[in-house]
Amino acid sequence: MSHTLGQLATKVQGVVKGDECLLIEKLGTLEKATKTELSFLANPKYQHQLTSTSAGAVLVKTEELAQLVDNAIVVPNPYLAFAQLSHLFVPSTQSWKGIHPSAVISTNVIIADDVTIGPNVVIDDDVTIAEGCVIGAGCVIGRGVKVGKGTQLYPNVTFYHDVIIGDNCIFHSNSVIGADGFGFAPKVGGWEKINQLGAVIIGDNVEIGASTTIDRGALENTQIGCGVKIDNQVQIAHNVIIGDNTAIAACTAIAGSTKIGSFCTISGGVCIAGHLTIADSVHITGMSMISNSVAEAGSYSSGMGMEPTGKWRRTVARVRRIDEMAKQFAQLKQQVNKFLEKVDK
Repeated sequence: MSHTLGQLATKVQGVVKGDECLLIEKLGTLEKATKTELSFLANPKYQHQLTSTSAGAVLVKTEELAQLVDNAIVVPNPYLAFAQLSHLFVPSTQSWKGIHPSAVISTNVIIADDVTIGPNVVIDDDVTIAEGCVIGAGCVIGRGVKVGKGTQLYPNVTFYHDVIIGDNCIFHSNSVIGADGFGFAPKVGGWEKINQLGAVIIGDNVEIGASTTIDRGALENTQIGCGVKIDNQVQIAHNVIIGDNTAIAACTAIAGSTKIGSFCTISGGVCIAGHLTIADSVHITGMSMISNSVAEAGSYSSGMGMEPTGKWRRTVARVRRIDEMAKQFAQLKQQVNKFLEKVDK
């Protein structure tokens, strides 16, 4: 899996400074890379590591930085170049080909000839799996599911019935697509379940992290746009719509019927209430609670930042007194106004 530095530079349209014939076998960090590994400098705060790195070559942004190492590839965006080159060094993730004999597959399915299906996979009626797909061990694909070409399922992914998946998607282990949304009508003595009659539709080039759940719609479909990237342990409720190329970090929860625009970034641990609309190109910082719609692009935050515990407790105590202090301020303002009226007379 080795490549010459010149070959890698061509792949990312970069310029080699140094030995074009240098063989690169892996990618690595500036701190720990060896002489057969290629590293990158994306964050200026790590620039000091260029003088001490043992990396065989480094992706850098300028020729000035390239002079600090023996070999370099100069590119406009080292981090993007690193991402592009990472595809060349992906190890094999499984050893089998074709359909494993332990798989349980309905006779009423359409599966392309080159699809790989691992051990203990279960595939129900009316499923269509396009060419180039890889279905990992233990996956369950429900009735009527359609999987687009080049899509990969890691072990133990579950697709409920009627889910539609686009091309070139990746689903990591234990992700569940199409489970029932949380719908119950209150009644005397308990709850009446609302059957979830919609489905989930996922576009092309989507990646879904491990143990993420995307619920099916109650009546209309839950929709995930093309190019969306969703991290591990994210909960997306019924009838949510997420626009193209939005990225969502781990442990975020999005309540039902919320619409999120395209090219948004949602940091880890964010909670978004239901029936809201988030505009395109909105960035939400970590641990924020979004309880109102966001109509304009920009960065949004909520909550209180970290402080030493003692100071935090004092701050919370003051926050709890804000209502009382506001009343006192209003009374004081009235008194001042009365005093000023007397002075004017």
